[in-house]
Amino acid sequence: MRSMRVLQNALSQAGSPCRRGGWGHLSRSPLLSDSSESGMLSRLGDLLFYTVAEGQERIPIHKFTTALKATGLQTSDPRLRDCMSQMRRMVRESSSGGLLDRDLFRKCVSSNIVLLTQAFRKKFVIPDFEEFTGHVDRIFEDAKELTGGKVAAYIPQLAKSNPDLWGTSLCTVDGQRHSVGHTKIPFCLQSCVKPLTYAISVSTLGTDYVHKFVGKEPSGLRYNKLSLNEEGIPHNPMVNAGAIVVSSLIKMDCNKAEKFDFVLQYLNKMAGYEYIGFSNATFQSEKETGDRNYAIGYYLKEKKCFPKGVDMMAALDLYFQLCSVEVTCESGSVMAATLANGGICPITGESVLSAEAVRNTLSLMHSCGMYDFSGQFAFHVGLPAKSAVSGAILLVVPNVMGMMCLSPPLDKLGNSHRGISFCQKLVSLFNFHNYDNLRHCARKLDPRREGGEVRNKTVVNLLFAAYSGDVSALRRFALSAMDMEQKDYDSRTALHVAAAEGHTEVVKFLIEACKVNPFVKDRWGNIPLDDAVQFNHLEVVKLLQDYQDSYTPSETQAEAVAEALSKENLESMV
Repeated sequence: MRSMRVLQNALSQAGSPCRRGGWGHLSRSPLLSDSSESGMLSRLGDLLFYTVAEGQERIPIHKFTTALKATGLQTSDPRLRDCMSQMRRMVRESSSGGLLDRDLFRKCVSSNIVLLTQAFRKKFVIPDFEEFTGHVDRIFEDAKELTGGKVAAYIPQLAKSNPDLWGTSLCTVDGQRHSVGHTKIPFCLQSCVKPLTYAISVSTLGTDYVHKFVGKEPSGLRYNKLSLNEEGIPHNPMVNAGAIVVSSLIKMDCNKAEKFDFVLQYLNKMAGYEYIGFSNATFQSEKETGDRNYAIGYYLKEKKCFPKGVDMMAALDLYFQLCSVEVTCESGSVMAATLANGGICPITGESVLSAEAVRNTLSLMHSCGMYDFSGQFAFHVGLPAKSAVSGAILLVVPNVMGMMCLSPPLDKLGNSHRGISFCQKLVSLFNFHNYDNLRHCARKLDPRREGGEVRNKTVVNLLFAAYSGDVSALRRFALSAMDMEQKDYDSRTALHVAAAEGHTEVVKFLIEACKVNPFVKDRWGNIPLDDAVQFNHLEVVKLLQDYQDSYTPSETQAEAVAEALSKENLESMV
């Protein structure tokens, strides 16, 4: 047990950075020898198998995938591609009827063991994902009952949108996914592309250069007004004038096709290469009915707001094209999660945007992202967001998750009626508002924390599981890096309790999987074998006698592995 405990402690102590990369393949660390690394991975694989199998010798794939989905990970996650393909191949080639034994399971998960261990130990940003998504689903159903709002009609293609569409998807910075409603139906980003285009511009050109041409202040005017600030530039990148100018900055030395491809490549990376499309019908509709935007373009040209040599009509064309880019709620939520994760796509681990660009973008979304409702939204919701006339709302909870909501009926200010209600109820239940954690504020649910029982009553939970013979609970505790040799106030361990109660399966698990120390003495000087003898549990006596004969109290190789792990952040092993 000593070896397992030091390995678990090392994994627990290894920090995870604010900007999380993708927990993918575990490559060899220079600090670890081949044999020590192999032993570590093998032990973690065994613990993972015990957790999923719940006492069975072999498990079907669907049992593993069901347990995986409960953590928030999807079988389609690109980080798990090797694991899932290996698992399907193993099942095809084996003669066991689609069942995995411990050895086969260990081979399948070895390439993704770090990610899977983090998931099953509930070390993701939202540990109890099923409970959290249960709350999200209830908020979704409440918003579904709303019937107000009207579909935008000034763009003919948008006027055809189904008013009954209602979907929302979320993606956390660890790649946990959840979707409910109409989340696979493509829709145009429209104004939701504005913060993304701005972030791309700042990442490639720098803050100082971009803000020579566009400001940072809310305008206090309608988003499509012909208006400039006191410096003679558009107020911010979230109004049409600012977005058109930002579009003109992208790849100024390239032609129209190259500019569009350049932005599309960035959007694909932000979405983790999930669905990104283009609606040519909407693009043509925008061009035919975009008189106001043409007026803004000529106004900007008159006031010399474009960089020297920029073709105003080409800038407008690119702006219309970008507004016509299609996503689904699912791919849009990954884009939002990339912003929440400091510019690193959570499902691929690819660094897409600079940290500076993300910080600037979120600041502007917070102050200017919701049209004339921006101040109200910042007051009541307190999160960066961007709405669009397509009925979309892109919402970011920094360092936690991104969300994309879609409901075409809009309120009088041009925001999704259901989407606004959903965001407000989400923040009324969870402490996601920027200022919810100030002292003396009302208590709300924090899905980022594990429950107090898990943190404060580990010894009670461990010993009670041993007392009641709950092997499943003990498997979960072992995988969660719990010290399986913890003692109560009488210095009794879980092995003492299980031996006294005669729970053979519990004793087997503690000595075979956890390798606990059988020589720990309680306050009366008894070891677990003494309790088994006292209460005449002969099968347990035999198990403990055999185990004591073969037990070695020190495993220095495992401790060396743990020391190496404690020096290296887990991410350096990815």
